[in-house]
Amino acid sequence: MDELESILGEIGSIIWGPYLLIPLLLGTGIILTIRLGGIQLVRLGAALRLGFLKRRDDGTDGDISQFQALTTAMAATVGTGNIVGVATAIAVGGPGALFWMWVTALLGMASKYSEAFLAVRYRVTDAANEKSGGPQYYLERGIPNAFGKVLALSFAIFAVCACFGIGNMTQGNSIASNLDRSFAIPTWTTGAVLAGMTLLVLVGGIKSIGRVTAGLVPAMIVFYVAGALYILFVNITSVPAALAEVFSSAFTGSSAVGGFVGSTIMIAVQFGVARGIFSNESGMGSAAIAAASAKTAHPVRQGLVSMTQTFIDTIIVVSCTGLVIITTGVWNEVDPATGTQISAAIMTGEAFSHGLPGEWGHWIVTVGLVLFAYSTILGWAYYGERNVERLVGRGGVVPFRILFSLVVFIGCTVQLGVVWNFSDVMNGLMAIPNLIGLLIMSGLIARETRLYLKHDPKLEADREQIEAFMRGDKGWEEWKESERSA
Repeated sequence: MDELESILGEIGSIIWGPYLLIPLLLGTGIILTIRLGGIQLVRLGAALRLGFLKRRDDGTDGDISQFQALTTAMAATVGTGNIVGVATAIAVGGPGALFWMWVTALLGMASKYSEAFLAVRYRVTDAANEKSGGPQYYLERGIPNAFGKVLALSFAIFAVCACFGIGNMTQGNSIASNLDRSFAIPTWTTGAVLAGMTLLVLVGGIKSIGRVTAGLVPAMIVFYVAGALYILFVNITSVPAALAEVFSSAFTGSSAVGGFVGSTIMIAVQFGVARGIFSNESGMGSAAIAAASAKTAHPVRQGLVSMTQTFIDTIIVVSCTGLVIITTGVWNEVDPATGTQISAAIMTGEAFSHGLPGEWGHWIVTVGLVLFAYSTILGWAYYGERNVERLVGRGGVVPFRILFSLVVFIGCTVQLGVVWNFSDVMNGLMAIPNLIGLLIMSGLIARETRLYLKHDPKLEADREQIEAFMRGDKGWEEWKESERSA
């Protein structure tokens, strides 16, 4: 197992290194940002209003509301990456890694918009009369040749593998280990309860998942962010210096105490981008799977709603975690037991404990991590289910749900060093075919987006108005015909 872990680590370092995924992720984000006219900046306000205030396009095809599709995707992305992943990036890459997480998020919003747009544009209706979409469909339908089919099937295979790693075992293990450490609850007990709860929700399908995440996700984010904002308010005089450290070390590297050898600029970039994509999943194509189920009057509208997920995940939640770690000085402290830098696994907990009175910091991080990780399990269960259906048909869905729930128990009760490395590899392999597809279809995305926003720049048109001004457009007619025939 040690040898396998080492091999997977080497593969992961190549995939997430400076010559493959980092330039592909950033390059795709830059190209899409340019072709879409900086859509993530100029349309963010309208997108937030549509997703969080209006929440739904009534009288349209789909299984769940736009808001529920958003919270399902957020459930999968707001997870341990927002707590442990941020700490890992800062521990290895220095405070500058937070800057590169922001860059990844801002560029990734264009990627997230594009993949959600395509998911709705090319979605299908399955045997259970539910909407199904994502890269496993749009790569084949939008690139109608053998290469498109290879990209689609590759994504589906890697996504199924990834869902058992990053979306299941690692999350369950984080929950079980934290509850064991904080409340002395045996890991097997946590595993049994978690597996049962997961299966119970999955039996109801996307509508059940949507209802659970619509209530759970906003509450858990507000709970966690409120604690972080209190710490930042108490340490308000340290915030300017922390921000200065983030920006300066992003381009100069940084060093810390306790034997930490120092971060070069490349390490800051590498870990900032890798942990950023681990946190918000922009470019991976996973969140597009949830977007495809939304009731929406036009693919552009759901693309913009889905784009806000990356903003909330990284610009808000990740920033809160990172700034708390930096302002409290925990990132630069020495563990008395080892004489080295504090472990990233406990860094966020230590920072919250420093910043809040009594045991409040410890409880907030523990409860936040449990809620974040459980919501991630639900979101990734749906991602895995949709890709299993793409590979083997609807008959594979129920066996997958049972197996997925059983694997949750396994993840809670075993050591997972090799699984973390496996997850990094699968996440990277998922992103590659999706990013290639986004680049190939970037012209279609830009063209159809410009046409829609020309008529409805504030996203205020109702279904009848949209039908009127879009009638006759080739892309619109193709989508509507697909919706009708399905």
